[in-house]
Amino acid sequence: MVISRLHIDRIEENLSLIQEFLSELKRLSEIPEDEFFRDKRNPAAAESYLRRSLEAVFDIGRHILSKSYGFKEIEYKKIAMELGDRGIVDKEYAKTLLKMAGYRNRMVHVYHEVTPQEIYNILQRHLSDIEHFISEIVRFIESYKRETSD
Repeated sequence: MVISRLHIDRIEENLSLIQEFLSELKRLSEIPEDEFFRDKRNPAAAESYLRRSLEAVFDIGRHILSKSYGFKEIEYKKIAMELGDRGIVDKEYAKTLLKMAGYRNRMVHVYHEVTPQEIYNILQRHLSDIEHFISEIVRFIESYKRETSD
């Protein structure tokens, strides 16, 4: 069901931003732990790149759901589940997106509780979650282009 055409260029711009932020996050992830914590700018930069990546992830999801299914106001956790329910991303991966939405909310609303250690742990263990989102959306865009080119 297409309400109005997706702005593919907007989605691709956000994907490019996510890739740029991801590149910086990977660079930060390569810093040895003791060195990472020695410079307070490292956790701050990582947190900023991570939060901005998550904002772009959910901006993409909101745009797709709005244009394709008529969603208006939709919160991040609902975006995560609807993307899976609608087959835009793998249903199992939507559970990961749900956790990402919760973490984004934590970073924004209870930022004073986010520790440099947990940011470092995300750098070490969860950057592939963002990479997975990119691949899911690229797959979706390719399918969308095929369906709408007729």
